[in-house]
Amino acid sequence: MSEHEQDPALAPASAGRGGAEDAPRAHLDVREQAPESANEGMRRPSEGRDAAARRIGVYVCHCGGNISDYVDVQAVVDAVKGEPGVIVARTTMFACSDAGQQQMEQDIAEQNLDGLVVASCSPKLHVVTFRGVAKRSGMNPYEYSQANIREQCSWTHTDDHEGATRKAIGLVRGVIARTRLTEALDPLVVETTQKALIIGGGVTGLRAAIGMADIGLGVFLVEREPELGGWVGKFGPMFPHEREGRELIAHLVEEVRKRPAIKIFAGAEVVSKAGSFGNYQVGIRVSADPPETISAEVGSIVVATGFDSYQPAEGESGTGLDGVITLPEFKDVIDNSKDNLRYNGRPVRSLAYIYCVGSRQPDGNQYCSRFCCSATAHISIKVSELDPKVRQYHLYRDIRTYGNFELLYTEARKQGAVYVKFPDDAPPVISVDKSGGLAVTVRDLLSGDEELEIPVDLVVLVTGMVPRKNEEMVGILKLPLGRDGFFNEIHPKLRPVETMVDGVLIAGACQGPKCSAESVASGLAAVTQSASVLKKGFAELDPLVATVDPDACTWCGKCLTACPYGAIAQLSLNGREVATISEAGCKGCGGCVPMCPENAIDLRGYTDGQITAMIDGLLQEAMA
Repeated sequence: MSEHEQDPALAPASAGRGGAEDAPRAHLDVREQAPESANEGMRRPSEGRDAAARRIGVYVCHCGGNISDYVDVQAVVDAVKGEPGVIVARTTMFACSDAGQQQMEQDIAEQNLDGLVVASCSPKLHVVTFRGVAKRSGMNPYEYSQANIREQCSWTHTDDHEGATRKAIGLVRGVIARTRLTEALDPLVVETTQKALIIGGGVTGLRAAIGMADIGLGVFLVEREPELGGWVGKFGPMFPHEREGRELIAHLVEEVRKRPAIKIFAGAEVVSKAGSFGNYQVGIRVSADPPETISAEVGSIVVATGFDSYQPAEGESGTGLDGVITLPEFKDVIDNSKDNLRYNGRPVRSLAYIYCVGSRQPDGNQYCSRFCCSATAHISIKVSELDPKVRQYHLYRDIRTYGNFELLYTEARKQGAVYVKFPDDAPPVISVDKSGGLAVTVRDLLSGDEELEIPVDLVVLVTGMVPRKNEEMVGILKLPLGRDGFFNEIHPKLRPVETMVDGVLIAGACQGPKCSAESVASGLAAVTQSASVLKKGFAELDPLVATVDPDACTWCGKCLTACPYGAIAQLSLNGREVATISEAGCKGCGGCVPMCPENAIDLRGYTDGQITAMIDGLLQEAMA
């Protein structure tokens, strides 16, 4: 491991770095250096602010009818314009539009507003947008609050316009009450390590590693298998470019090895993570003789662990019968066939593909795996190129060869493939006929719902993608999982590779079924997102974090066990043991606040006083 020892970011984990007491803290900017007190100098959000003297602007969005079709937005404005501190109250067609933002900026400047409330859609969509409005106008961005009256009112109560309007009024009143108690906050500034960890050495991870190195970042590439390449490294020709997967991976591996900034750990796993955003310390267990655990300091982590193929249970869709194989197994047969199509030494003159095995099942995986239809059409074309006389039957519920992949579907049909559409509730049945061969019985909706019995030499089960199991890594990185079991991004359109864990990104098929081109694109998106933070050398984090009152804290330890992010530690202060919270490690979830029996913990931006004020504001409408 001599090449690793030369890098100061790498060290054996046993060299004074393994214990919790040695976990690195984020390097705070001098403006945010932690003072000696346990609460790190944090102010109570309502301190020093006269709530009655606030000047707040309220903007209720039509959302182009998404809200105003079900909520009387003018009634909402009329109800709240007399609230204490409200100086401006308006409706706006699209609050997020340039015109809507310009109106807010003008009002902030002309009316000297010090608080902003927008009643529109989910804050997940536009919190950055409206914080930008406040910042450009000279207002502190953390004096902005948002009420979600689209998802929580108009879309939820489409059958009760009056009730939706009353609820919207209550929500807006509550947010106004919270805004009266907000204060100006500064972002937490942390220095960042200009290195990244990429977990997964498939096509996504390899391409991301090259991208990282080419923009000047160091890379630690960790692959669990002994060899790099993943699924693509096993494939022959791939759609739509017809390049050999094995050749493509060989080229990427060659490019990776040319770059000294990339350090490869094959046959290795990530076994620990400490620190906080921008300064993570990860433990990498290397399968050496003897095994060794290496410690690496990184600023971001990209998870590109790929997928597994669905494995049908014994008896499912004929699984276990001789001649019934899955799509990946048939892909291997095709890639290794030269002149004709044979299986287990026998010639194949006819075959049937059964779609959606393991996908779109009400009692199983309900999602569509997206790539399967296109991959099967491509394989069908390859079979016809091997032997045009092979009869091919595609038994499907729906065909989804999206985008330009529709051309593959058209070409497969031109070459003689027969497509048979069966009902959702009547999948094909595979059996052994009297001659010992396979027979597929299926109802064809395209020919008057006739029942067909198709004798074939081979049945290919078109199996989709399933999440790859790695509970240990999920627990270490605190990765969020979606209902389908894949890793969950913050927003599929606005923040497609970011997770709720700052600095931990996801890319490729580990976040959902993708083809290779889409996987590479998401890997490069993760590169761009990492570079936007790491190349600057610092990052700004939300200051909406938990705080501790050291005078009230008696250190019972309940907050420590409640924190899922490891941001709380025990501190000796003036002869007493108290809790201390890492600003950079805290995610502002608030889970520790109700656990404190001494009420010594509060949450910036969502203090007890602010939450109580929101409830009181909401109840004004409920009691009316």
